[in-house]
Amino acid sequence: MLSIDQIATFCKKKGFVYPNSEIYGGLGGFFDYGPLGVELKNNIKAEWWKTFVQQREDVVGVDGAIITKADVWQASGHVTSFTDFILECKKCKEKYRADHLIEDVTGIAIDSITEEEITKLISKHKIVCKKCRGELATVKKFNLMFKTNVGPLDDEKSVAYLRPETAQLIFINFKAVTDTARLKLPFGIAQIGKAFRNEISPRDFLFRTREFEQMEIEYFVNPTKLDECPYFEEVENFKINLLTTKDKNHKEVKIKDLTKITTKWHAYWLAPCYKFFIDLGIKKENLRIREHAKEELAHYASACFDIEYNFPFGWKEIHGNADRKQFDLQQHIKFSKQDLSLFDEETKARVVPYVASEPSQGVDRAFLAFLVDAYNEDNKRGNIVLKLHPRLAPVKVGVFPLVNKLDKQAYKIFREIKNEFNCIFDRAGSIGRRYARADEVGIPFSITIDFDSIKKKDVTIRNRDNTKQIRVKIKDLKGVVTRLIEGEKFEKCGKSIK
Repeated sequence: MLSIDQIATFCKKKGFVYPNSEIYGGLGGFFDYGPLGVELKNNIKAEWWKTFVQQREDVVGVDGAIITKADVWQASGHVTSFTDFILECKKCKEKYRADHLIEDVTGIAIDSITEEEITKLISKHKIVCKKCRGELATVKKFNLMFKTNVGPLDDEKSVAYLRPETAQLIFINFKAVTDTARLKLPFGIAQIGKAFRNEISPRDFLFRTREFEQMEIEYFVNPTKLDECPYFEEVENFKINLLTTKDKNHKEVKIKDLTKITTKWHAYWLAPCYKFFIDLGIKKENLRIREHAKEELAHYASACFDIEYNFPFGWKEIHGNADRKQFDLQQHIKFSKQDLSLFDEETKARVVPYVASEPSQGVDRAFLAFLVDAYNEDNKRGNIVLKLHPRLAPVKVGVFPLVNKLDKQAYKIFREIKNEFNCIFDRAGSIGRRYARADEVGIPFSITIDFDSIKKKDVTIRNRDNTKQIRVKIKDLKGVVTRLIEGEKFEKCGKSIK
């Protein structure tokens, strides 16, 4: 069975992801993206932005600053409540995130837990330090935000924070956006950007890190119209795997079934977010939606659902979707003394917009899920085949001369299509070895120039996933590759070679 360590090793070896500061011993919870990794990551972000911003009439985007005034986080509650519980060994001073340590030792999955419950479980299961077997000190709260100072003075007035989430930048820019973008309820504001959390115990490679990137939308509606979603019929019969708080195992249901436990707007937004992963190659059996129990809910949420992926280390969240009510705008109205209400032309009244849905997902977790799902050890070929969706693939095309004598002709074709697609030119080794190298890094289509190409002015295109080949005229090459990347059936794009 594939392990997360295997994926981490593969990513480093192939140039997807490197440990940060590795030549100096590394820095836990931070990673750098290599030549292939940055392309895959950018493709994920581009697909998300195109799907949820550019192709919609009701969503606009912003890009907020990473460092923000302390006032923002006082208003949002992060300064006082953005905490995890920490345990420290009295003997060796090793520190642990309490819920992670309990899960590791007992195997009990913990989604939310109180300080009192932690103390009881430590005592009941006689949990000690994993490193030296020493006794653990009293559990304490630990704030996860990175604090810094802005300007030459190091005092309380200069304190600022690296944002622990992107959401608040949407809320504090709400008035500026609505004043300039001429938006009418319902509408969404989207953002992609970095966030920082001083995690006690980063783990599972890219899954839990201290620096990560989020793709997020705050979708605002009139608080009196939570079940008036004009788009609901488009998705009501869309099928999902759902795990409710009443079930032990997930089961297939339709989106319309969610309206029994949440609003229509909230249920609606879960559909395109779930579909985003399916459309880009995630296997249906590896994806599900999990309902949060009441005791799990954040103080601002009336309902929340996670889209979970079945990682090698279990079902884990790759997307969170909360009904945030009016909490954030009301808090910023209270602290900033600014009017963040809107005039609703239909009701002829001013309202504080209600966040009926907050689709939020980590770019890095999506990256990890897509990579794990695409990873295949092909025994027949004797190599790894990374079956990434062509739209996500870091490199779309490999161009290979069959023999070195054809280098000049092959390189000319490479230069022509390089302007349209991210592609590579490879002449080293046998054609079989070059195909294998392309398969391992997820290149979906390999173009081979042979001696017939000179006579007939055509080339061979090989499909990564099934090794089938078609013959295509050079003059049609750009158009054919475009159609293939967009998902047209391989056999329809050229003359099949048996």
